[in-house]
Amino acid sequence: MTDGPENPYGGPQQPYQQQPPPYGYGQPYAYRPPAPKHPSATTAMALGIVGLAGIMTCAGVTLVVSPFAWAIGGRAVREIDAAPPGTIGGRDEANAGRIMGIIGTVALILAVLAVIAFVVLIVAVSPDSGSTTYSDY
Repeated sequence: MTDGPENPYGGPQQPYQQQPPPYGYGQPYAYRPPAPKHPSATTAMALGIVGLAGIMTCAGVTLVVSPFAWAIGGRAVREIDAAPPGTIGGRDEANAGRIMGIIGTVALILAVLAVIAFVVLIVAVSPDSGSTTYSDY
């Protein structure tokens, strides 16, 4: 007889060695629910979309909400970055709202400057801008 268990398939039995699992298998996946979104993240993104979409649909009147999108989105991004990682979500939405707010605010400033230039041009070219009055006739 032999001193140890015999291998039924022939040859000496090797001690059991656990092989590492193939990549991606065997490791338990710990499900972690997504972090709750910052309350202002969706607001900033919605205001940014409304501000930019209104350029074509409402003759640019909705551009007045763009500075608010910029401010709300910037504040939300700062608060998300200041929180411990993984505790507050929605950074992408807040950042998108901030960027759309910046673009809309620049467009608003350009539109206001264009209106001012148009008014100045109308006043400068107007034939009634002379120094004569009705009492001179």
